[in-house]
Amino acid sequence: MKKKVLIVDDDPRNIFALKLTLKSRGFQLESSTSAREAIDLLREHDDFDVVLMDMMMPEMDGYEATKIIRNSEDIKQIPIIAVTAQAMPEDKQKCLDAGAQDYVSKPINVDVLINAMEKLF
Repeated sequence: MKKKVLIVDDDPRNIFALKLTLKSRGFQLESSTSAREAIDLLREHDDFDVVLMDMMMPEMDGYEATKIIRNSEDIKQIPIIAVTAQAMPEDKQKCLDAGAQDYVSKPINVDVLINAMEKLF
């Protein structure tokens, strides 16, 4: 069965590139350009296997969105991989502290991302 991935990124070009790459690897994909919309999608559809969460977004960033998801009974179990251009060691820890299971830096190395996703399935 195809794994269903929610890509959350405020830049449609990043979503497009990730969708192209992951679709070719057999994943089922949904996307959102805002964290608030992503949280609504997760609440409406309980079949996501993982969320790829951009951490730097306007309005609500990925850190806040991840904390909201982790504190929501109905969706707190969904694995989150933080995706960010912030690549310092303390940035990774900040993502994990917010509730992400893993962390991938931009530009995304697809093999690293797939490996991180497969660890969660």
